[in-house]
Amino acid sequence: MSMSDPLGDMLTRIRNGQRAHKTAVTAPASALRSNVLEVLVREGYIRGYSRVDVRKGVSELSIELKYHEGQPVIREISRVSKPGRRVYSKIADLRRVANGLGISILSTPSGVMSDAEARAQNVGGEVLCEVF
Repeated sequence: MSMSDPLGDMLTRIRNGQRAHKTAVTAPASALRSNVLEVLVREGYIRGYSRVDVRKGVSELSIELKYHEGQPVIREISRVSKPGRRVYSKIADLRRVANGLGISILSTPSGVMSDAEARAQNVGGEVLCEVF
């Protein structure tokens, strides 16, 4: 059976893994998921990720979760733009997450990036998720 929201599934796996204090979680691999994970690594929300070949033609992403003093670094991670309701934002209309302490991850014509990078490049796009 196909998944209707692959990115939402990965975010849920990260959320559940941190609640269970797991060191790593896995998710099926895709280019969008890899790009979102790259932003999370750059912003310091996860330790890292690696692509693992399960069998010929099938890959998974192994995501290393990050903790600080026993607490998960990611307090909240939520999907904004969903398959049934896409959310687009101009850079001037993009709201700050947790009064600037969190980030939004956007899919822009220049690629997947955080809200700070999008503001620096003055480019808007689809708001994929918010992390705090």
